[in-house]
Amino acid sequence: MMKPFTPQLVYIEPQALEYPLARTLKDKFEKMGIEIRTTTSHNQVRNIPGETELQQYRNAKSTLVIGIRKTLKFDTSKPSAEYAIPLATGCMGHCHYCYLQTTLGNKPYIRTYVNLEDIFEAADAYIKERAPEITRFEAACTSDIVGIDHLTHSLKKTIEYMGEQEYGRLRFVTKFHHVDHLLDAKHNGHTRFRFSVNSDYVIKKFEPGTSSFLERIEAAGKVAKANYPLGFIIAPLYIYEGWEKGYLELFERLDAELPPYARTDLTFELIQHRFTKTAKNIIQKRYPKSKLEMNEEERKYKWGKYGRGKYVYQTEAANELKEKIQSYIDQFFPESKIEYFT
Repeated sequence: MMKPFTPQLVYIEPQALEYPLARTLKDKFEKMGIEIRTTTSHNQVRNIPGETELQQYRNAKSTLVIGIRKTLKFDTSKPSAEYAIPLATGCMGHCHYCYLQTTLGNKPYIRTYVNLEDIFEAADAYIKERAPEITRFEAACTSDIVGIDHLTHSLKKTIEYMGEQEYGRLRFVTKFHHVDHLLDAKHNGHTRFRFSVNSDYVIKKFEPGTSSFLERIEAAGKVAKANYPLGFIIAPLYIYEGWEKGYLELFERLDAELPPYARTDLTFELIQHRFTKTAKNIIQKRYPKSKLEMNEEERKYKWGKYGRGKYVYQTEAANELKEKIQSYIDQFFPESKIEYFT
């Protein structure tokens, strides 16, 4: 059973203590006997324990920085939403292929922002600017927000805030099953709750520090019964010996878990395994024993829009992957929508 995240070390920016959430968290961690340090800014976080870079990286993943979000200009978040709503950054998971390895390269600690009212005010402005069009916000661009929300309840507050917005919608994705506190949130159908799922093999081999195959599927059943619009990201779709059987089992389990009414508004996002040269170097340094297949010779190089590219499966293999997964979705969830395959 995957236990909810508890930080081993906490840093607090002094300004953060002007906000009630920071004071609540400070009290909570003091009572738990967790070491608390002060930092002028998250950029000044130094001296993370560990004798080697690898040990420091692992310890950083269990370090929480409580601070305020100064930049209230939201990043765009295509294709899944118009904007990223910044509630947290960083993740306690150790997924070998995670893109956060490169985006948060030298700052892998977890940050939570306590000035929620400021963040909601900024979201308001974005919603008004586009009204009466719907504006979608993604809450998990730079973190797995569910992984820390049992401590902060920031996500729960955001779900309820978005539940009151006529033209605002929320989305996020998680690999954690700690969802019980979110089941009674007044979401009004305005939040799409997505789970990142995969075959049991991929989760066991490449996603340490996250909830198991069955834990995620059971959590998805709970979320469906709480009447949230539901979605699944299957990423990365990974070719290994027996992958067809592994992904078939995933769909059979989902089919057994989800009630009929959750299927009419169900979404799937499909992302094949890819890597960049930079990511490969980081992964091999941080997870030296990883069996993740990253052989450039067997891949196709796909150029990105900023002149940087990544290695994806050869066209034939990618098509086979896409067709097989699509056939499972058609078989088990014919009413659902595939939002994209990339």
